[in-house]
Amino acid sequence: MIVTSDSSAADMMRALRNQGRAPGDTWLDHTYLGYNYRMDEMSAALGAVQMSRLPTLLKNRQQVADWYDKELEGIAGLTIPRVASTTTLSSWFVYVIRLDAGLDREKVIRQLDGLGIPVRPYFAPIHYQPYMQERFGYEKGRFPVTEDLGSRGLAIPFSGKTTREQVEEVAFALRQVL
Repeated sequence: MIVTSDSSAADMMRALRNQGRAPGDTWLDHTYLGYNYRMDEMSAALGAVQMSRLPTLLKNRQQVADWYDKELEGIAGLTIPRVASTTTLSSWFVYVIRLDAGLDREKVIRQLDGLGIPVRPYFAPIHYQPYMQERFGYEKGRFPVTEDLGSRGLAIPFSGKTTREQVEEVAFALRQVL
């Protein structure tokens, strides 16, 4: 769902989601390269209900992030995420810690997995993606800062339903492993 007050942007987005047909195009005319991203009625109804729950969902996610901030602060070998002071609201899609340079992320993942803590690498630098390499010729080594940060990010278990006890369990496991 996209919300905008810019009418030209809204027209462009409608065209792109409707197979590239701009306002005024006929059935077989396509002004733009587009996609079939039209929303069906059931998805729209579900989205409307979810929007009414949004404040609660965001509050729950913020609570879990706050618990992680408290429990992970000061654990040697990792850095917790910091939200910029100019940020007005975070949706906390994921909680990503950064391992210190020199730590073997894959080994940390295996050890945490052995303790029942599912974690995932996060994020792969965009220039590693096949499309970006094919389209723009990007190669590994081109963006060393991005590559370094990408090699040290670790997404830890996170959802708006994560309990305080689960956060404490993750923090305990990280202390053991690191």
